[in-house]
Amino acid sequence: MTDMHHTAISSETAVENPSLALMLQRRSIRAYQADAVPAQLLHTLLTTARQAPSGGNLQPGRFIAVSGALRQQLSDALLADYEAKVPECEDYAYFPSPMPMQLKRRQAASAQALYSALGVGRDDRAGRDAQFARNYRFFDAPVALVVTIDSHFGHGGYMDLGMALYGLQLAAAAHGLGSCAIGALASYPATVRRVLGLAETQHIVCGMALGWADLEAPVNQTQTTRAPLAEYFTEMS
Repeated sequence: MTDMHHTAISSETAVENPSLALMLQRRSIRAYQADAVPAQLLHTLLTTARQAPSGGNLQPGRFIAVSGALRQQLSDALLADYEAKVPECEDYAYFPSPMPMQLKRRQAASAQALYSALGVGRDDRAGRDAQFARNYRFFDAPVALVVTIDSHFGHGGYMDLGMALYGLQLAAAAHGLGSCAIGALASYPATVRRVLGLAETQHIVCGMALGWADLEAPVNQTQTTRAPLAEYFTEMS
């Protein structure tokens, strides 16, 4: 969903400001060390994430840590859906439809950065599918989170939850951990609800992998760019 990027902010400024450094250095981590994340540390990260702004202080969304046999059962079920090409029926639309060409180019560039880091060629369908399937194993991270939101929330609830998700990723980075938001988990919400025994009113937003990064893994060398300021900022007077 997001990766490391470069901005016009100087490295000197980032070093002087730890908060800026975290934001500039954060990237999506897709390979992890096996070391467990202590439960108390995970609780601290989630409590910190809840400091994100929230309209009316409603604080939408739930974070569900899945482990052990249940995690394996969930991954197996999602992989079965993916490999059988079960039609996707998301609880919410993530990508615009149709996708404008400008956004298609960004998406393609992001994929190219990832697969190039892995040495997977454009025509290597099997290699690309194998890497994508790792989404459903939470990239073998020590912590696997499923993020949900009550179906009665409006669009603003997703905005507030998104800020909490970013807060969680920054809090993780501040403690030396890596993370990766997993939008692919939302492709099969009925399966997630069935395996976890969730109510139909619990919409599946995404997954989250979290743990200490394997810094030697090629997949973690992926870097993507961000749009220049002029593309998304306008001054009016």
